[in-house]
Amino acid sequence: MKPYHYRFENVLTYRELEKSETEIDYQAAVESFEQIGTELYELLKQKETTIMNQQKQMEEGFSINDIHHYMRFIDSLEKKIEQVQQLVIKARAKMQWYEQKLLERTMEVRKFEKMKEKDWEEYQRDMEYQEAQRLDELSTLTFRGKEIG
Repeated sequence: MKPYHYRFENVLTYRELEKSETEIDYQAAVESFEQIGTELYELLKQKETTIMNQQKQMEEGFSINDIHHYMRFIDSLEKKIEQVQQLVIKARAKMQWYEQKLLERTMEVRKFEKMKEKDWEEYQRDMEYQEAQRLDELSTLTFRGKEIG
């Protein structure tokens, strides 16, 4: 009996390696997206807090210089928020790209695994058939030996 060997084992191994590398890249993209998203959230929260503080100060009354100071600070926050929003969009696109690549690679690996399963089943059927052939030969030889002897 010959031992089982899958003819595309090297290809399957290579595809699994590609999938693993893509998983790592996808995780890095997710982490980057989360980090930038958190930064954006913090900036928006800071802007909201600043505006609330400004409203309180307006009710209590404060100087024109303070008003200008708040307005400049809010303007700089808005510019920073716009920049970070662009980074979030890019990070999301990158994350989605890696997600798509991971899906493609997973499907590719699954195809080769399915082929391997079918190949293994065919090998098993072939081995069973050969075993049945050998048993038939043995029984025929045994039967003939009893007839002659």
